[in-house]
Amino acid sequence: MKRILILLCIAAFTALPARTQDVSKQEERKKQLEEEIAMIDKQLGSTSKKRKQSLNTLILTRQKISARQKLITQLDNDIAGFDRSISNTNGMIDRLNSRLDTLRKYHADLVLGAYKTRDNKVWFMYILSSKDINQALRRWSYLKNISAAVRQQASAIKSTELDLQLENARLEDLKAQSMQARSEREKEKEALSAEERRTNSLVVQLSRQEKSMKRDLKKKQEEVDRLNKEIERILAEAVRQQKSGKGTAVDYALSAKFGENKGKLPWPVNGVVIQKFGQSYHPVFKNLKMPYNNGINISASAGSNANAVFDGVVKQILVMPGYDQCVLVQHGEYFTFYCKLKRVYVKSGDKLSTGDRIGEISLNEDGNAELHFQLWKGTEKQNPESWLR
Repeated sequence: MKRILILLCIAAFTALPARTQDVSKQEERKKQLEEEIAMIDKQLGSTSKKRKQSLNTLILTRQKISARQKLITQLDNDIAGFDRSISNTNGMIDRLNSRLDTLRKYHADLVLGAYKTRDNKVWFMYILSSKDINQALRRWSYLKNISAAVRQQASAIKSTELDLQLENARLEDLKAQSMQARSEREKEKEALSAEERRTNSLVVQLSRQEKSMKRDLKKKQEEVDRLNKEIERILAEAVRQQKSGKGTAVDYALSAKFGENKGKLPWPVNGVVIQKFGQSYHPVFKNLKMPYNNGINISASAGSNANAVFDGVVKQILVMPGYDQCVLVQHGEYFTFYCKLKRVYVKSGDKLSTGDRIGEISLNEDGNAELHFQLWKGTEKQNPESWLR
């Protein structure tokens, strides 16, 4: 029994660091999802004061639904983990109770034996009645150590009782956490159902604006084409000058550092991606293609600033219809673009460090800040989300 308990304890303590690490990761992921939902809530609160029936409202609400669905999945995983822990703890309690019963029985036997041999005359008679010297030595050793054995057994009982109390307390704590997670999951499900109903209603309302939306889409396509052509022209010229030796030499050490940080770059602004990289379709009219996006659009709180994602040099500042001011930053072979800035804090030639403010982001029709961000390696466009942490 003792060996079994030792093995069980070793197994439990071996699994504890991994379990603790898993719980820590789950809590961090849950916190991130809750922060994302709160961030979207804040932006939707601003939207409600401006235009309730806008595409951005629909996109933000869908992003919120997606985050809430992930949060519900995370809560389901938490509940399953609590159920497993409760089952394991119940098993440990059963084993401890069984061990306690055994210890108490042995202790009672030892106490009875000590009681029977309390008289020194009985000790001597017991030893002298031995069949041989070996049996006499064993009986003498037994009588000598019986008091110590009683004390040790009593100590083992107390220790096991304490372990049992701790496991029972842990069980109650796990049950309370499980109940809390279940209650939170029900609240999230109710909120999710309400948001899905609002989204369906918003889609119906927006579907009545097909003509104006197609008109806006055509205008947007023209703005995107102008921006993309200008950016491609600037980058092609920069690469040509570098190859010919006429332009500024490429900082290959900086390029290498930039490349090593793929997936680790800080976000240019704390917000929510409302338009992803590449080709996408209209949020309402699924047969309509949206303009191809060479970067991502990030919705943020009003008054937000765009920040440099890495060390670099301001290469150029330009103004484009529909995108306000744009700042091009060079990082060796890499380039980052920050567009839709209503105020710029830098000038061409400025050296930037990671996190430096570049400019204040313009507001969109909903009253939220919206940054258009692109990342290129030479003349090859990159998906910024693959680079940002």
